[in-house]
Amino acid sequence: MIPAPVTWLLIGITCVVSWLAFNNPKLAERLILWPPAIERNRQYDRLLTCGFIHADFSHLLFNMVTLFFFGGQIEDVMNTLSGSRLTYPAFYLAALVVSILPSYFKNQKNARYYSLGASGAVSAILFAFILLAPWSLIIVMVIPVPAILYALFYVGYSIWMDRQGGDNINHSAHLAGAAFGVIFMVAMNPRVLQHFWQALLQPRFF
Repeated sequence: MIPAPVTWLLIGITCVVSWLAFNNPKLAERLILWPPAIERNRQYDRLLTCGFIHADFSHLLFNMVTLFFFGGQIEDVMNTLSGSRLTYPAFYLAALVVSILPSYFKNQKNARYYSLGASGAVSAILFAFILLAPWSLIIVMVIPVPAILYALFYVGYSIWMDRQGGDNINHSAHLAGAAFGVIFMVAMNPRVLQHFWQALLQPRFF
């Protein structure tokens, strides 16, 4: 499926900004989430800009491939349910900020803490999709896995790794993003929750 226009735009902007940051350390330093910069200089924009830069090419590729496959579908659904083309981009940008807030508040006084990447917003999109199609197959390491089973593993693994720490991955943002994606979809149209339960009770692999 070819992603809808806003998804293409988000992928394009993220790739360009990430690439520029790869080659310009000063730009990366300005855009990354670093709590003291917000506390001292009121650079609140970092809560958003950190989602448009990535640690390396593989980090960028993983997030953008996931956004490519699921973003367009969620964009189309949100356009239909809300009747506005502004809903999806507002959802994505809000997911970037909301997903990073738990990490920010936890590390508000930590001058050694940094965070970057679109993973929180991508998680929001992925879980919004799972809410709509829980038995669709998601390819994980070339193995097709039902989306609902992937979601259970993803949440459990993220909680466990967030408690363990030490792998330089912001699992808290993944969890917050996933929760935001589900809550946003249900708030936008409560019938989505009924659809999820009905779909869950009728397994169909496609």
